[in-house]
Amino acid sequence: MPLPPLAADLTGFDLLLSVARLGSVGRAAAEHRISQPAASARLRELERRIGLTLLHRTPRGSTLTETGALVADWARTAIDAADALAVGLAALRATHESRLTVAASQTVAEYLLPAWLVALRAAHPGLAVTLQAANSSDVAAAVLTGQVELGFVEGPDLPGGLHEEVVATDRLAVVVAPGHQWAKRRRAVTATELATTPLVSREAGSGTRRAFDQALGELTAAAPLLELSSTTAIKHAVAAGSGPAVLSSLAVTAELAAGTLVAVPTAVPLQRRLRAVWRAADQLIGPARDLYTIARRA
Repeated sequence: MPLPPLAADLTGFDLLLSVARLGSVGRAAAEHRISQPAASARLRELERRIGLTLLHRTPRGSTLTETGALVADWARTAIDAADALAVGLAALRATHESRLTVAASQTVAEYLLPAWLVALRAAHPGLAVTLQAANSSDVAAAVLTGQVELGFVEGPDLPGGLHEEVVATDRLAVVVAPGHQWAKRRRAVTATELATTPLVSREAGSGTRRAFDQALGELTAAAPLLELSSTTAIKHAVAAGSGPAVLSSLAVTAELAAGTLVAVPTAVPLQRRLRAVWRAADQLIGPARDLYTIARRA
């Protein structure tokens, strides 16, 4: 139900209360930090709107009429309620801006978000951040249901109802153990070879797995050799000689440098986009907006 026109703007009533409390239009104008002529004009406009005379105006000053005193008493309740609303909203904003809940796919959560959160903490020293690491499907679901304000995903497909913005790109790498038959290979592994080779893979719903499936195009990947829910577990399994895996290049930098894993050349384009997502009906504000901006700049 819309507010009645008289209740939509309480400025004039608030000024009337100041006149009743301070005893003059001049002192009321000073309290409201406006000129006396502006205060007088505002009170005349209030009288015109409600069709009642609220002030006795004399050369020595202005005082409230009986009607004005009655209207001021009624207005006090509305002004007090408006003040309580303003205080409550300010408290909610302060609470909202003091904490942030984020969900991110595992690659982003482990290899990118820590640096972004350090930058965010520099801008918001008192901010408390809760991070949920999950696969891309679960991140999207958490954002859609309002469990988190902002999500970061690596999967190529998203459900409806989400707004998305690319914040980074990532390259997937085919990796094997040093003793694997592909380790010394110079000829690029073809899409058919990748599709027909059982891999050590992330679980269904993982952004890495979905990006790999999409890169294969019309080919269907063989059933996984092992299906693991952790990038770390996959790296250990591959290093132990179980079979090849397709992982984010961000996740295997240290292992490639140490020689515990070997990157295999491939003819399959394995680039993917990492995206920030939030509910399409919402706008990013406060720390969530700042974190998104940091991610894009990084």
